[in-house]
Amino acid sequence: MPLGLLVLLALAIIILFGAAHRVLDRMHLNDTQALIALGVVFVGSFIDIPLATEPAGVTVNIGGALAPAVLAVYVLARAGTATERVRAVVASLITAGVIWGVARLTDFGPHGGTRVVIDPLWLFALVGGVVAYILGRSRRAAFVAGVLGVLLFQVLDWVMQLRTAAPAPLALGGAGFFDAVVLSGVISVGLAEVVGETRERLQGGPAEDRPEALRQALQGPPEDGRDGGEGHA
Repeated sequence: MPLGLLVLLALAIIILFGAAHRVLDRMHLNDTQALIALGVVFVGSFIDIPLATEPAGVTVNIGGALAPAVLAVYVLARAGTATERVRAVVASLITAGVIWGVARLTDFGPHGGTRVVIDPLWLFALVGGVVAYILGRSRRAAFVAGVLGVLLFQVLDWVMQLRTAAPAPLALGGAGFFDAVVLSGVISVGLAEVVGETRERLQGGPAEDRPEALRQALQGPPEDGRDGGEGHA
């Protein structure tokens, strides 16, 4: 079974045991919505939608592209502020660019270059997840950048190949990229959760549990009415 599907099953178990409530709450999802989303991604991983045949074949995998993209857009729309939404979009574009740069240095596809010791797609997922977290900062923005960054890389790489005499077909979210999309999203949110949880503990616990004086000191002066404690929501 592909690694991405195993990760989905593990996530479903974690959600069923109620261990993901905190993360889902920050992403404006409840357990039922999350399980439905995982189910759609799981089943959709076996379904490809053909979109074009010329100049190269284009297919979209429901579980590896369409469903994750819809979920990312939903999470983006529910972001706390316009600043967070812009940060998520910019982080997605930069994440795609960084993955494309990494692809140029590996032996993945037609690019040639330096051989890596792990599957290039797993490397893309790891790089995408880390970059998405660093740039996205919040759990929501990190998830959006992690998922859309990998998909945008696929599109960017395919567009670049269209300039060649024999461009390869585009299987958006498929042909191994299903794992990369799932892992990148999980890694980015996981890093945001671990780092965010660590920072909150160092700063006196979750914002609602902190003493008033500490909350005011951490928040600082109001800025356009924004809650200063959102940084790692």
